[in-house]
Amino acid sequence: MSELINNAQRRKELLKHMILQLHRGEAPEAVRPMLARLLGDVPYGEVVEVEQELIAEGLPMAEVLRLCDVHTAALKGVISQEGAGVAPPGHPVHTMQQENRAIEWELTHLERVLVEVQSLPADADVLEPMQQVRARFNALMDVDKHYRRKEYLLFPHLEKHGITGPPTVMWGKHDETRALLKNAIQALETSVGLKGDEARALVPRLLRPAIEALSGMIDKEEQILLPMCLDTLDDAEWMDIASQSNEIGYCLFDPTDVWLPEGFSPAPATRVVDEGRIQLPSGAFTPTELQAILNTIPFDLTFVDSDDTVRYFTQGKERIFDRNRAILGRKVQFCHPPHSVHVVEQILAAFKAGQKDNAAFWLTMKGRFLHIEYLALRDDAGKYLGTLEVSQDLTAKRELQGDRRLLSWEGAAASGGQG
Repeated sequence: MSELINNAQRRKELLKHMILQLHRGEAPEAVRPMLARLLGDVPYGEVVEVEQELIAEGLPMAEVLRLCDVHTAALKGVISQEGAGVAPPGHPVHTMQQENRAIEWELTHLERVLVEVQSLPADADVLEPMQQVRARFNALMDVDKHYRRKEYLLFPHLEKHGITGPPTVMWGKHDETRALLKNAIQALETSVGLKGDEARALVPRLLRPAIEALSGMIDKEEQILLPMCLDTLDDAEWMDIASQSNEIGYCLFDPTDVWLPEGFSPAPATRVVDEGRIQLPSGAFTPTELQAILNTIPFDLTFVDSDDTVRYFTQGKERIFDRNRAILGRKVQFCHPPHSVHVVEQILAAFKAGQKDNAAFWLTMKGRFLHIEYLALRDDAGKYLGTLEVSQDLTAKRELQGDRRLLSWEGAAASGGQG
């Protein structure tokens, strides 16, 4: 038996077999004791490898997603954290763990209120306790920031290391949890005036599923995801995640510690990119790619520098106002008719003085509704760099009504759905 337990490949095969049993309908209560008896402690890395192998072998992602909670519950308390790294304060993993403690605090206090609601008489007034429940759920909606930092900052690094299955499954569970929270909030918004028995009916139908989803996600993160990430990502990758986290924000926790691994400068070093690319803080382009992007965006741009000189304009397919290369290097005041130059001067003066950052105009011309906006460009210190003129034809967008939530290209059906 010890040989069986100590053989990693055999242990993974048994784990895979038992997960498949769960997917065939075996009860977690029956499978979990088998996992504990046969395997002892299952290293978290092996759980990830098995999940990846199951997906690669053809187990539908929807099936993995559907029963993710089932086999996570079966493995709860069985997965070994031995050898897992410990994140110091300020590290993105430490921040996620502190957010999880804050979520658990909210869930604990929410449970106390729900116990009170469930103990009230059938005709009791539940306005005050239901307001408390709603306040807790409103706070828990902050979990979206926690999930987005995982989706947009953490998962891309895992995928670079060839770990694609767990992020895909977990993103799906994020969306399920968001939907359950939204349903709970909507139900609570209409709960004013409910009596005790009516309020109690909401708990198992709409509130309890959201609570269980939030709690289950904490288990998935702390048993598998975060230990695996600590083992996989290096300090440079964690620094990249930490440097971008403020842009998304945090969930019920405000980190104050600054984590700086040994050998790293507080200021991020310039990243080396392929020769010939234009490097920006959020990515890089070749000049050809950048030109294509600027000429494809559905509005016209004209850039005037801090000396009022026209330096650039886009060349889209459908232009709103005439532009030609003769204006390049010309003072912007000379590009407007005399009767409107004073307006241009007023805008530029306000931008340079720091009094204003934008000026917008709109008009109807030849049956088209046009919007023109001037935007002040400034560096991080607030220094004026110039003005960007943005012109848009909003005629078609102004006529939009209702919703379009799915792709619907005109003529797609007639052409066999080819895009």
